[in-house]
Amino acid sequence: CPQVQRALLALTLPLETLQVVKDRMLQAMRQGLSRQTHAQANVRMLPTYICSTPNGTEKGDYLVVELCQSHVRTLWVTLLGDGNQSPQVMFKTFNMPVDITQGKGEMLFDFIAQCVRQFLAGLGSPQHRLPLGFVFPFSCKQTGLNKAELISWSKGFSCSDVEGKDVVQLLQSAINKQELNHVHVIALMNNTVGTMMTCSMGEKPCEVALIMDTGTNSCFMAEAHQVEMAEETSGRMCVNTEWGCFGDDGALSDILTPYDQHVDQESSNPGQKRFEKLVGGQYLGEIVRHALTALAVEKVLFIGSNITVLRSKDVLKTQQVLEIINNEEGREKAREALVALGLQPSERDCCRVQQICRVVVSRAAALCAAGLAAILSHMCQSRELEQLVVNVGVDGHLYRSHARFGEILQSVTGLLAPQCTVTLTPSADGTGRGAAIVMAVATRLAAQRREVDQLLAPLRLSRTDLQRVQALMRREMELGLGRETNANASVRMLPTYVCGTPDGTERGEFLALDLGGTNFRVLVVHVAEDGIHMSSEIYVIPTAIMQGTGEALFNHIIECIMDFQLKQDLMEQVLPLGFTFSFPCQQLGLDKAVLLSWTKGFSASDCVGEDVVQLLREAAQRKQHLGLKVVAVVNDTVGTMMSCGYDDPKCEIGLIVGTGTNACYMEEMRNVGTVEGDQGRMCINMEWGAFGDNGCLDDIFTIFDQLVDEKTINAGKQRFEKLISGMYLGEIVRHILLSLVEKQLLFCGKPCPKLQTRDIFQTKFLSTIEIDGLALRQVQAILQDLELQASFEDSMLVREVCQTVSLRAAQLCAAGLAAVVEKMRENRGLAQLAVTVGVDGTLYKMHPRFSQHLQQTLQDLAPNCSVTFLQSEDGSGKGAALVAAVACRGAEP
Repeated sequence: CPQVQRALLALTLPLETLQVVKDRMLQAMRQGLSRQTHAQANVRMLPTYICSTPNGTEKGDYLVVELCQSHVRTLWVTLLGDGNQSPQVMFKTFNMPVDITQGKGEMLFDFIAQCVRQFLAGLGSPQHRLPLGFVFPFSCKQTGLNKAELISWSKGFSCSDVEGKDVVQLLQSAINKQELNHVHVIALMNNTVGTMMTCSMGEKPCEVALIMDTGTNSCFMAEAHQVEMAEETSGRMCVNTEWGCFGDDGALSDILTPYDQHVDQESSNPGQKRFEKLVGGQYLGEIVRHALTALAVEKVLFIGSNITVLRSKDVLKTQQVLEIINNEEGREKAREALVALGLQPSERDCCRVQQICRVVVSRAAALCAAGLAAILSHMCQSRELEQLVVNVGVDGHLYRSHARFGEILQSVTGLLAPQCTVTLTPSADGTGRGAAIVMAVATRLAAQRREVDQLLAPLRLSRTDLQRVQALMRREMELGLGRETNANASVRMLPTYVCGTPDGTERGEFLALDLGGTNFRVLVVHVAEDGIHMSSEIYVIPTAIMQGTGEALFNHIIECIMDFQLKQDLMEQVLPLGFTFSFPCQQLGLDKAVLLSWTKGFSASDCVGEDVVQLLREAAQRKQHLGLKVVAVVNDTVGTMMSCGYDDPKCEIGLIVGTGTNACYMEEMRNVGTVEGDQGRMCINMEWGAFGDNGCLDDIFTIFDQLVDEKTINAGKQRFEKLISGMYLGEIVRHILLSLVEKQLLFCGKPCPKLQTRDIFQTKFLSTIEIDGLALRQVQAILQDLELQASFEDSMLVREVCQTVSLRAAQLCAAGLAAVVEKMRENRGLAQLAVTVGVDGTLYKMHPRFSQHLQQTLQDLAPNCSVTFLQSEDGSGKGAALVAAVACRGAEP
């Protein structure tokens, strides 16, 4: 029959159309997640503030009240910590008078509270504090787990004075009226969320839920940073899609049949909940009725029968439709239903009615699958996965009543989202049990949060703490500058004899030597009107020479300089040379520096206590290299300041935050008690890494810092450096992680042998883990390389530890710098100081948040100083040449 074929075709959606529906749903979801487009979005994507699924350890007694279509259900749920396999549930159902759903809101909430009181009375009225979970299956705007404003009623409810109000507060007030002061509403959720939580069993978390009942809805665990309507930015949060309204903007117009249009027009909310009206059990019987009416009018069904009855709303129920589509007795069920309506169906009529019922139900399942595929694709993309494996909790009369519905849902989802492997998990008592689990998870997380906060509290510095560090640094600086007090200061404040920064008039060609590790560089630097041009070469120092005699070491350096000059055709010229020597030295002049100690694996003999410039000159004589004119020796901090000073004349501070840390700045000569003269300024190498070696920072040092310090080769030394620099931050994190494991707060308390290995957790891991928007899957991958099997929550906690340690390092660095800039401002008698800091070092350059935290904290601690940070490029070598250039400029007649 062509008319029947046409009707069946109109109600059948090909895969290409379902793909289009999926893509439109994805677009609508993104609109709902965005703060900019949320207000106009039909798919509301409401935050639920549920940020974790159960792990199976949840225990305790929980009270639940569930508002249903025609009744209120109260439950007492006992969780045993057995993976939620066998919770003990007691419940009671209270039928709700119809007038309550249409009356005053106060009446509704009073009725719910009375149900709670009667239920508890039946249990012997327990008096201890009872957490209550409220299952409220309506669209709400949540701002917390226990704060939710009703957006709009549905499902036949229309109580006055509730929309726009906090329903948790309304219920709590009603409960208090019943003098149940020990009952506290701590969580609100809808039935979709309850289903998802119930279906999380043991180590199989469920991260998506679908309800296919009278109405339809879905929820899923979204990346929290994408849920812009909530303040959470890390981890995941369950989002209630409220997808029933999908298509209210016309996005489904091209798939709506005349039968759907009629159903919509006759509903209590025309033009709204368009997706739900295609999928929800409340409407499927009505769609079938309109299709049968149209066919009867066309005289292809019920010929000879009076079809007036088919024009009456709700004469055909969805339950009947579900019975009719069954293969075995479906046709007989069709006959019974039609005869009950006063129709006289033929065998062919019953067959055609069965076909119409099947196609309507199949379309509903396929549309649900398109929506589910959109959610799964979104999860897969946002987690940057090639393959998503996920459990989907499913509940609702439609799904439970008809096996074919689930089969279509599974197969169509697989076709539309082939990159996702889905296991459909039917919910057992989804809503009530789920509400108890939500509360149990919230309770577990709150207890864990208290323990984590307690453990990390000593590392979280207040503004007062930082101001105290700033004041102590200032005091130590003053002591270090004083002639009589210098010997007792932890901050050495070494004079560098660099008395000027570049002013832009420097010209000429200079050699530079940069020695600070196993590799060293020789450079030729041309300082011209159009800028600086450099050529350089890196030379290796073999371990045997590093640890041999001083004579062999400096002979090797001269040989490399001669090799470089030969290649650059500079052998005939005598060029001024600046020497960057990044080892602790006491400078006695610009070109005179006595080595105090070797570091970084060097131990060349007969060098400590000697002037390194003189050792270099003697080696040149031995090698008969007469064209060497060393005019300045500097450390890398000074080199950085000078290098940046060429680009910015206001650069009068150098800062290194890398493997180690140090700072230098231009001090007034009158304040430098360790050097004769009081005119002009001199750059002071602070050697601030040793700040606190005298015990003044002991209250900042935590147990984790002590554990790190004890295992270093210089225990008790360089205390400030050990709180800040890249050599130590990974170790601090490692010790904190071990403590969290010991307290059963991380990795389920399982032993982590590899984490016991010193230096296994490198500081570069902090930089990677803290990158904004880095998927927690990538954090898990980093931890997996350390043989740590991290859950989603574990990864979040590791990230939090990294953030805490790196933030403290940046803040302490800022406190030290605040002391420097404030001293410079006061020295110069200025109300406001504008100064630039030349900065170098891998931690500053590579860590995603360090520089931002440093600058923000400095602004807070030194509000009268306007500080600009300029990253040094090639600082040490170029800086040494510029020190030589400035020295030569000053020496010109």
